Amino acid sequence: MSRWASLSEKTRQELLQARAFLSAVAEPPAQALARFVAERGARGALDAILRERAPEQVQAEVEARRSGLSGEQLLRAGEAAGLRLLIPERPGWPHEAFAELVGAREVELPDVAEPLALWVRGRGELAELAERTVAIVGARAASGYGEHVAAEFGHGLSRAGFTVVSGAAYGIDGAAHRGALSAGGRTVAFLACGADLDYPAGHSRLLRAIADQGAVISEYPPGTPPRKHRFLVRNRLIAAMGQATVVVEAGARSGAANTANTADLLGRPVLAVPGPVTAQNSVGCHVMVRSGQAVLVTRADEVVELLSPLGVRPAEEVEGRSRATDRLHPDARRVHDALMGMDSASDGEIARDCGLPLGRVRAVLPELEIEGFAKRTESGWTATKR
Repeated sequence: MSRWASLSEKTRQELLQARAFLSAVAEPPAQALARFVAERGARGALDAILRERAPEQVQAEVEARRSGLSGEQLLRAGEAAGLRLLIPERPGWPHEAFAELVGAREVELPDVAEPLALWVRGRGELAELAERTVAIVGARAASGYGEHVAAEFGHGLSRAGFTVVSGAAYGIDGAAHRGALSAGGRTVAFLACGADLDYPAGHSRLLRAIADQGAVISEYPPGTPPRKHRFLVRNRLIAAMGQATVVVEAGARSGAANTANTADLLGRPVLAVPGPVTAQNSVGCHVMVRSGQAVLVTRADEVVELLSPLGVRPAEEVEGRSRATDRLHPDARRVHDALMGMDSASDGEIARDCGLPLGRVRAVLPELEIEGFAKRTESGWTATKR
């Protein structure tokens, strides 16, 4: 029996109400509040805040919103909007995914802390969705090339059993989600507003589809409007949830670069897709690769290879990268190359063309014939298409 199951219904409701209150009383990431909750527990922190007995730093973070806020009302609003509140005390919380955020907060890295609660729209269980994950991020004003690549990555990673994590924005985010959905896979969207809001409005259908095959998630309570700073704050959750972050098109200073920097800070692999050297959208990706922050990737299999245990699943050969003649002995390849430039030739002519001794050419030609690379005719030897 889990600890949650052993609690009384009253205690469960008190915990949910406390976490709902804490999710709304301070603007994330609220490092001081997160530290206080970790030390005192949700109900202890709530009591201290209401009695104005919390540490000075915590009081500063909660002062503007403390009065008039009700966890019970927030839970009712969430339920009415089709949301459920996921909290660390409850089964389904992705403790492993957020462990690095906890560690970063404990060493007081700036602007990093774990979420105090998550509002979830959708049927997916987050702990299950977080077992194998890849975050895909990139430019909102993406090129056709970028959207195509993001969709291919989303599709390929979903087929490989990964949950695709992104932010549901226009451009790369939306393409990655659609790629995952088209593969029948699971995908998670973290929003910079309440999870009950369809933002951006043009992605309302996409967000419904994501909720059906995964989850739409926010640390902001129902009804919270999007604000510019909230996108950057939200990015730390995407970086933490992804076991690796793939950047497809990003400017030198962009939200995608911010997510990549956070992933790097948390010790997660960063991978970047190259683009045309003249494309401003790919400047950030090229900088990441050149600086050594990111590994260059061109397809989903390369991401799978990086995240797989050593020797378990190498990337498949790229079409056109290998040739049937690659397995031939170098002398056999030289003879075959000579044949490819001739209509029909004697062994002596072949020897003169490739520069090998006549005896060696005569030994190699039957081998090429057996392998299907050459054929003897009445007028001489010819290469065969294979």
